[in-house]
Amino acid sequence: MRSIVKLAAPAAAAALLLAACGTTGGDDTSSGSASGSSGGDCPDGISIGFFGALTGPNANLGVNINNGVKLAVDQHNAESGACQVTLKPFDSQGDQNQAQGQAQQAVGDSEVVGIVGPAFSGESKVADPILAEAGLVGISPSATNPALADNGWKTFFRVLGNDATQGPAAAKFITGTLGKQKVYVVDDSSEYGKGLADIVREDLGSADVKDNTVQTGQTDFSAVVADIRASGADAVFFGGYYSEAGLLLKQMRDAGLSDDQVTFVSDDGAKDEGLITAAGAQAAEGAYVTCPCLPPDQAEGSFVEDYTAAYGTAPATYSAEGYDAATILLDGIADGKTTREDLLSYVASYDEPGVTKQLKFDDKGEPSSVSVWSYRVEGGEIVADQEIDS
Repeated sequence: MRSIVKLAAPAAAAALLLAACGTTGGDDTSSGSASGSSGGDCPDGISIGFFGALTGPNANLGVNINNGVKLAVDQHNAESGACQVTLKPFDSQGDQNQAQGQAQQAVGDSEVVGIVGPAFSGESKVADPILAEAGLVGISPSATNPALADNGWKTFFRVLGNDATQGPAAAKFITGTLGKQKVYVVDDSSEYGKGLADIVREDLGSADVKDNTVQTGQTDFSAVVADIRASGADAVFFGGYYSEAGLLLKQMRDAGLSDDQVTFVSDDGAKDEGLITAAGAQAAEGAYVTCPCLPPDQAEGSFVEDYTAAYGTAPATYSAEGYDAATILLDGIADGKTTREDLLSYVASYDEPGVTKQLKFDDKGEPSSVSVWSYRVEGGEIVADQEIDS
């Protein structure tokens, strides 16, 4: 396995920081040369792609991942004699309507031998069949819909647990740890949000007192807030992304539904500072989110230090998972697996320690090791709360 290179030199860190600015899609984001440096085993222009939101309402999550991927690529390229790899962006804007075109661009680029992503479940449902038909391996650091692994796509892998793990854990956390017995469940009608919320509903059983559905992009939740009040709920679970989650939370608190009365819990799609921005720091205080992701500050090796040096900020949601997904692809390239077919076979048999977990997949592309954590908004930041027992 490729070692984690510590980029301690100020010049290297500064170069990475400058390269990180403004990488919102459309241009190569690799800081290394595209030309090979390992002779015949390294085709000129060999590339991996990042497929996810680099612009759009949920771009924070995609940028977090892309930064982790870029760090892995830059560290790989900095190694002596390394085959120089270019990182190419495929900006879906987190919109499954954009996914088909982006997937076709990726498979049509013969230099691209592997993909980190797709990042979101909705876009994965559209893009993954296209990647599978072309034999282009994709490793998602963040798409959690369980059904994605049930389609027979031999190119599908993910480095985190799915919502069949997160959903029951969230329900257990709400009713067990938090002691809530009247839970109002809302979803944003997306492939991801509704899928997760439905699992939570099932596992809550009689504690699920009322259900509702909103739309992605909706901004007025007054009717939902009134219904939450009328239901007598002592907790709300929202399945969806941070933009809508934050606005719903703000309008709940503005309507007088305090944290003491109705605890707010959401998911990994809301685990972003955008939740606090949308809700306001006061309204967001005390809210919880669950995530099948490792707290970034617990990543192994020098990852946290390297990431902070490169970008001037600590790693955020799925940065470390993005790094791990990219590392698998880069390890394969370093091992001479520079065709799509060879790299796919390499990924399927991969079994090495990453910064988040042991990286190994079953025959459906699911990781061998999973965990779910709760996080809480404290002092205007989302901080790790506890690992939820399975």
